[in-house]
Amino acid sequence: MKTPDPEPTWRKPAGVLMLLGAMLLYCGVVITLIEPIATWPTLLQVPVYLVLGIAWLLPLKPFLIWMETGRWR
Repeated sequence: MKTPDPEPTWRKPAGVLMLLGAMLLYCGVVITLIEPIATWPTLLQVPVYLVLGIAWLLPLKPFLIWMETGRWR
């Protein structure tokens, strides 16, 4: 017998909206950095772009846990 699904919470829709807002803000910051970084030598640009491309993932896991459980850990 299947157990009923728990009641939906406000955290999931609010979390999705906050995540989209944070992503837009992060993209805006990175876009403003592109012009100055483009003047750097290529060997310096590559690690910077790698870090900027991965940095947005760091807060994602705790945020998704909060959306699902209501706890940060």
